[in-house]
Amino acid sequence: MEKSIIYFEEKGAVNTDSTISAALKRAKELGIRHIVVASTHGNTGLKVAKAFKNLSDNIVAVSICEGYKEEGWTMTEAEKRRLREAGVQVLTSMHALGDGVASSFTEKFGGKSIEEVVQQTLYRFCQGMKVCVEIVLMAADAGMIPVDEEVMAIAGTSEGADTCIVVKPAYSRKFLELEIREIVAKPRNLS
Repeated sequence: MEKSIIYFEEKGAVNTDSTISAALKRAKELGIRHIVVASTHGNTGLKVAKAFKNLSDNIVAVSICEGYKEEGWTMTEAEKRRLREAGVQVLTSMHALGDGVASSFTEKFGGKSIEEVVQQTLYRFCQGMKVCVEIVLMAADAGMIPVDEEVMAIAGTSEGADTCIVVKPAYSRKFLELEIREIVAKPRNLS
């Protein structure tokens, strides 16, 4: 099989529409019905819901846990309600690849947890790659996507979407069973 990958010259929200369009095209080609999207305040989730309206049975918008409320990164109840009204499931959870209990120990005592090593490895591709893998783990752990069929993951750098992958999911405790099967789009430069 030969497929193209979209490489964006710049990262960030400017690529959202192109990323969603590429994701939709590839999901149609593969018959993917489960879409997982990172969405801090619901905007990207709503764009995905609109684009995938007639294709996907299951769109899961993953937001960050209340531990990041001070930074302004948590989704409000009104934002969650808008997503649910658009037919999107909302998952609010702690990061699967860090920022949990292990991270508190590394902050205090140094070193790196296995989760942080995996996180940093995925960052070598781009921030969106790390987030795509992470939200798939989180959605699988919550029972919101199957682990026995491919799903589409959409995420980005800071805001919007600039990364899309096709993934065979796994639960966090079975991380080594997760397979990144295709890269659909990603930023070319990390800085």
